[in-house]
Amino acid sequence: MSLSRESARKKRHFRVRKKVSGTPEKPRLNVYRSLNHIYAQVIDDFAGKTIVAASSIDKELKEKIGSGGNIEAARTVGSLIAGRALDKGIKRVVFDRGGYLYHGRIKALADAVREGGLEF
Repeated sequence: MSLSRESARKKRHFRVRKKVSGTPEKPRLNVYRSLNHIYAQVIDDFAGKTIVAASSIDKELKEKIGSGGNIEAARTVGSLIAGRALDKGIKRVVFDRGGYLYHGRIKALADAVREGGLEF
């Protein structure tokens, strides 16, 4: 039985999530990508809390970027999440690509986060 693209992604994501978890010292940077937007969260899995979040639908980014579903929007969201994480005192994270291929928007976001000062 063949899987749809989305169900195959979810299967990959669950497989990765068995091994990747965020700690208070090194939280998890989670990425979700839809057709029109991209979302990123820094999560402490032990406390079950989202520490910081950024997305292409944030009010401060909405005017800067036209479409939220392109590589430039992913770069902008990546630099924003890095800045917000550094403001909270987070310097190191574990990258959770959410089952997506490390290519295109996901890679652009990860590169922007690294340029913004976070390590993973």
